[in-house]
Amino acid sequence: MTIHLEFWPTLAFVVVMLSWFAFVIAFLVRHKPPSAPESKRERASILGIALQGAGYAIVWSIRRAWFGPIVSVSDSVEIVLAILTMAVAIASVWLVSAAVRTLGKQWSLAARLVEGHKLVTEGPYSVVRNPIYTGMFGMLLASGLAVSHWLGLLIAIAVFAVGTFIRVRSEEKLLRGAFGAEFEAYARKVPAVIPFLI
Repeated sequence: MTIHLEFWPTLAFVVVMLSWFAFVIAFLVRHKPPSAPESKRERASILGIALQGAGYAIVWSIRRAWFGPIVSVSDSVEIVLAILTMAVAIASVWLVSAAVRTLGKQWSLAARLVEGHKLVTEGPYSVVRNPIYTGMFGMLLASGLAVSHWLGLLIAIAVFAVGTFIRVRSEEKLLRGAFGAEFEAYARKVPAVIPFLI
């Protein structure tokens, strides 16, 4: 018995939506240790946050027909894309959850240092320096594969990448100032956002 092909894009969409729910929950219901007093903040990261948000808005706004393929491909490729979409969404939620747990009280929306700030290099931070942004990009990609027109996905990736670059630069400026050679050694070993690349 063969499964009707609309099943795969529909399933991918449902998994992406459930992953978005879990993604938001990871931030809302995380264990919140006592907040530490802030010692330094990098305000330029707010622009990066806005651009990342714009990337998400684009991916959901420039859509294709619901449950249709992102490009015209064979049935087997469409199934593989649906499975890849679901895997990326689930892995992204896991990565963000692990990163938020690892950071604890040091996590914040905008770039900042808190009193007693430590350079976190374990857990997901041993794979990439900014695993939350990696997970956020994964959610953008999964959402685009599930609902976007291919052109919308490309535009969203470009806008999101600029926002991520700004945020990474802002945060790493603070970390370089606070940890100097220790951060530089870490940055030489561990890529910023994409494992094994950048």
